[in-house]
Amino acid sequence: MPPATRPSPWLVEPLGKKHDRAAFSCGDEALDRYLRETARQDARRLVAAPFVVVETNAAKTILGYYTLSSFAVGLGTLPDDVARKLPRYPDVPVTLLGRLAVDQRYRGQGIGEFLLMDALHRAWEQSSQIAAAAVVVDAIDNAAERFYRHFDFTPFPDRTDRLFLPMKTIATLFAGSKLS
Repeated sequence: MPPATRPSPWLVEPLGKKHDRAAFSCGDEALDRYLRETARQDARRLVAAPFVVVETNAAKTILGYYTLSSFAVGLGTLPDDVARKLPRYPDVPVTLLGRLAVDQRYRGQGIGEFLLMDALHRAWEQSSQIAAAAVVVDAIDNAAERFYRHFDFTPFPDRTDRLFLPMKTIATLFAGSKLS
């Protein structure tokens, strides 16, 4: 699960004006529409931070994207074994991985995993300055749920489509890596 150490042909960067949002198609109209119509507004309003992955030699073409936001979950919504280890606050700060999508033309190349690892690394780096006990995702379908479970995300007891990965687990992924 640790990130690859070889140079990547891909680059993750904040969504900008230069990126061709209109050509992106992941097959889910809501995710496509979000990237085309709302992502830049969310960035300007500081409610989500959208990041895109591009090829290093074709920086306009979006291969995939994800968003990160601050979020909170109720302490009582977490599994008991996790909640016991946290302070007795009503809400626990987390990072929300709000959206993650890969263009249909680039599926099967590991871009989804690459995006996820970049998002986890970014969340982990920021957690020392803006506290977050975990990264939380809402899986849009069974395939997305399987994807996140493959990377050890755990479902909330009362919502199997909402999953989390503790920041301490994420820290072990990157401890000693070239990314840390």
